[in-house]
Amino acid sequence: MKVTLLAGGTGGSKLAHGFQMVVPPGDLTVIVNVADDAEHHGLLVCPDLDTIMYTLAGIANREQGWGVAGDTFTAMAQLERYGAETWFRIGDADLATHVHRADLMADGASLADATATLAGSLGVPSHLIPATNDRLRTRLTTDEGELDFQAYFVQRGQRDEVRAVRFEGADAARPSPAALVALATAELVVIGPSNPIVSIGPILAVPGMREALVASPAPRIGVSGIVAGKALRGPADRMLTSLGHESSAVGVARLYQGLVTHFVIDEQDQALAPRIEALGMGVSVLPTVMRNDGDRASLARALVALGEGMLRG
Repeated sequence: MKVTLLAGGTGGSKLAHGFQMVVPPGDLTVIVNVADDAEHHGLLVCPDLDTIMYTLAGIANREQGWGVAGDTFTAMAQLERYGAETWFRIGDADLATHVHRADLMADGASLADATATLAGSLGVPSHLIPATNDRLRTRLTTDEGELDFQAYFVQRGQRDEVRAVRFEGADAARPSPAALVALATAELVVIGPSNPIVSIGPILAVPGMREALVASPAPRIGVSGIVAGKALRGPADRMLTSLGHESSAVGVARLYQGLVTHFVIDEQDQALAPRIEALGMGVSVLPTVMRNDGDRASLARALVALGEGMLRG
């Protein structure tokens, strides 16, 4: 089954890994959020693209949730000696990714082309596609003013309450051509258990992306990243609340209403199924918490089976 996954962050990377373990090589395409991207030390850093790439390559730092396992920080230590800002910690192996990406793009490669080259060099059999090749950035309104996403997330430790979100550059952005092809040719489309506001939201903010998603002939399934009212990692639950949404699987389902025809919730949220069904979606209750590789593969396998069942009608 050809699977197209919309994803960003830790939850998205785990499910992408699960799918890669259960579908034939090359049958997984991941459309990835790029609104977390930022420029550091003159280099373009793509946190979500790189986290998913490292995860699918088997070299991710699982404890940290980002970066390369066993990485060192010699370059950061030297930058500190020079007096440079180093609150955004980049490991040495991770730095090599950003340097090579810069070289590729300086030679005329698009972000999508550069990503494909990097992933191919690491032996990733799946297709990683940035949602857009154009510049797209998440800006968060807080009581301290408007913050760049990485300033909010890393530098300030997610301590600010988010009052509003905007995606700078969205109006002028266009979907990556390969993303449109992936949605049009998929046999299953899944919105992963990523932050619906700042991981999936920017993907859907690119003009034409919602329309392409709805037009896909494949079953469209959303997976809640909120379990028992809480995000398993990151600020999604607090963002939902501060932005006026319900911090629950129901709150996430409402954001995807009209985009997916089926929604998956965790066993802990089984009682919420009738409220989600009232939104016009089918609901499946599955173990969605991915603590290990077995959990990742089991959830992916269950989603494939669910998609196959929807295709059979």
